[in-house]
Amino acid sequence: MEQAEQLGEHLLKQTNPPVDAVYSSPFYRCIQTLSPFTAARAAKAKTKETGGKETVNLEPGLGEFYGLARFDHPSPATLKVLETHFPHLAAEKDPIIVPSTKGESIPQLHNRVAYCLQQLIRKLDNDPSGPRSLLICTHAASMICIGRALTGNMPEVEGAEDFRCFTCSFTKFVRKDGSSVPDNMNSDPTSTLWDPANADEVPDVNWRNGRGVAGGWTCEVNGDCSFLKNGEERGW
Repeated sequence: MEQAEQLGEHLLKQTNPPVDAVYSSPFYRCIQTLSPFTAARAAKAKTKETGGKETVNLEPGLGEFYGLARFDHPSPATLKVLETHFPHLAAEKDPIIVPSTKGESIPQLHNRVAYCLQQLIRKLDNDPSGPRSLLICTHAASMICIGRALTGNMPEVEGAEDFRCFTCSFTKFVRKDGSSVPDNMNSDPTSTLWDPANADEVPDVNWRNGRGVAGGWTCEVNGDCSFLKNGEERGW
């Protein structure tokens, strides 16, 4: 919780541009990590209109990674239960994608995260309010996959160290200058949507080989912990 407080202070300083939209894994510990930042934004909203920026949008597609199994892995609590612990939560009736309770292979994890990002970026690109900065809170494995999906850089060895993850660390990606939305995002979105009836089949959004989702991104900050009192802890 001390780390979360320090992270919240750091996030409030991100003003170029400031955070416009907040999305999170629906698991408790991610929402808890965002709580100090969310509370500070909500306090500001009392004196200044923020357009609902304090809302944390829960998306299962940004959730935890569990390996393949014959049993059901833990699932996050329902929105109704989570709202008894945290204010300012929201969840779409139809999430972008829901990981199988039986777990995933590592390639499936990468594709799930890439697909979730493509659909989420498509949604924000089409938002009339024109959001410029998206904050995502997630888990280490999913965070590593986010970095690979945004940059399009998939190492030959899945376990290679590329995107650094510590508790309450901060990573920043910037969309490539002059990049346009690729053709596969301009096409009919319904033709490549994830189908809950075939949950294990994740649409391929063609992010590898340096392409990246939504035109590609550059990693400007990789796992920064300089703002944390004790620095890097619990690396994964």
